[in-house]
Amino acid sequence: MNTIFESENINYIRPSTDLIPEYLEMVNDIENVARFIGDRREPYTEEEEFDYIKDKMDNNATMFSMIEKRTGRFIGNIEFFNRSDDSAEWGIVITAKMQDKGYGKEALKRSVEYGFNDLGLSRIFLSVYADNPRAIHVYEQCGFKEYDRNEVDVYMEITRC
Repeated sequence: MNTIFESENINYIRPSTDLIPEYLEMVNDIENVARFIGDRREPYTEEEEFDYIKDKMDNNATMFSMIEKRTGRFIGNIEFFNRSDDSAEWGIVITAKMQDKGYGKEALKRSVEYGFNDLGLSRIFLSVYADNPRAIHVYEQCGFKEYDRNEVDVYMEITRC
């Protein structure tokens, strides 16, 4: 697995079918993970996850799996999606076992650098559930500003100076 970019504690690699068991464990953890990334509450099958990852790989998506440098353990995924011109939406998902260790903040900071410097973006935006104040706080600490909200979502962005 080739590292595409790295931060202090994380190697960022392309998605891999070898990680499907870890991906499934993460996205099928409804209580600790899945409830923050979408409305689906039914577990994904191995075939569905394989097709999803294969599509990301085939289309050279700007999705990266995060691997802990010290142990080689899977942390989660980040992705720049809905890209148009010099703008992209950013998302992250972290396994329950690897939450509350500072990886989200580290990944966000490094992803913003990568997006601006390597992908040529000038705006990175995201949406976060309004009932996820921990995530909103981290986004604000990393320079994201709220630009809209509704009862369900808070929309935030950071622009290149």
